[in-house]
Amino acid sequence: MPPPHPSSSFSFWPHTSFFILLVLFPHFASSKFVIEPCTSSDSCSSLLSYLLPSDLKLSEIASRFQIKVPEILGANSYDPSTPQTQIVPINSLLKIPISCPCVNGIRQSVSTTYTVQPIDSLDSIAAGFGRLVSADQIRNLNGIGSGQPLAIGTQLKIPLPCTCFNNIDNGVPSVYLSYVARSGDSLSSIADTYGSTVADLISVNQLGTQDIQPGDILAVPIPACSSINMNLYSDHLLVPKDSYSMTAFNCIKCNCNSSDLNMQCSSFPLYTSCRKLQCKGSNLFIGDVYENQSSKGCNITSCLYRGYLGHTILSSSRSYIRPKCLGNQSQNIDSMAPSPAANEPKLPFSVPSSSIPVSAPGSHMAPQIAAPPLVSSSETSSEPLSLTIVLTLAMILYSNFAGIFFIDA
Repeated sequence: MPPPHPSSSFSFWPHTSFFILLVLFPHFASSKFVIEPCTSSDSCSSLLSYLLPSDLKLSEIASRFQIKVPEILGANSYDPSTPQTQIVPINSLLKIPISCPCVNGIRQSVSTTYTVQPIDSLDSIAAGFGRLVSADQIRNLNGIGSGQPLAIGTQLKIPLPCTCFNNIDNGVPSVYLSYVARSGDSLSSIADTYGSTVADLISVNQLGTQDIQPGDILAVPIPACSSINMNLYSDHLLVPKDSYSMTAFNCIKCNCNSSDLNMQCSSFPLYTSCRKLQCKGSNLFIGDVYENQSSKGCNITSCLYRGYLGHTILSSSRSYIRPKCLGNQSQNIDSMAPSPAANEPKLPFSVPSSSIPVSAPGSHMAPQIAAPPLVSSSETSSEPLSLTIVLTLAMILYSNFAGIFFIDA
């Protein structure tokens, strides 16, 4: 582990399987940062809280953090059709998704770079990144001497805070947000905003008291939906609650339902041309759920996303019975997600009550409805197969019987 800064006060304590170092950086004498030591070369999904220092276009924000606009839209539950030129007003608080690798023995992101402009100073650059980084941190990482002027056109590395903690918090899949405390913030208000508790924030950040100061950077766990139980092939998703992620060549949109942390994936070919996103032998598209009331109960058929193989999207159909159909009581998950942009399109439900498509087949934008405990069930699916050519061909042949359908993207 790298030695702490000479002027730092520090102590060690456990959180899950890690130790954390609390560092007081000289630039912000009272600002606290959580640092997670690491030894592996893996990366995890992480988030930054970014308070906009000025009005910025979505494309400008994406360029600053060197990510894609759809990633920002998904992390903040913006309408996926929001244009890249959309201006986000000053003082808006956005979640910025980043990858959190292990660098020099600690978790931090150093992949973001910044090109010095004529009017820049280290402090103005730090302010442009929402004080997620200090001027001294930029100076130290780039070897800039005290009082040394910045050369126009110089490309600087920007260290950004992040934590992983195995993407688990109290046994719940979670993504950790690096949150910069502002004037008026309290642990209670932060916990309420992100669905945590004061006790959890104290534990994660190993705070001696509930007192926090503007500029402190806290690790905030946000519960997330994991695809680990979905048996997806070649796709591993961890989506924070009240957000979504585009996957499978931007043909599939996966939402995280905050009420039960159940991931809902549906066909949503917004960014690319996606063909035949249907389950084999059915008019249901991925994410569609069809209900049919009978004397034995409600017969339900759904078309599920199963991952992808090369450029082929996989799906399977699933059938089960429950006592009663939900009918018009069902809701589109997209309509329940908070969005500062225009509402996403809502689906009509003008069908006879005896045969109700919970999400209209062929709509390309209706997510799968979570099923309650089953009375009886049968599912046509398959365990993930090998990437070898022989087993791939076997999978294709097997799909004729097991119900897995290959969709070319």
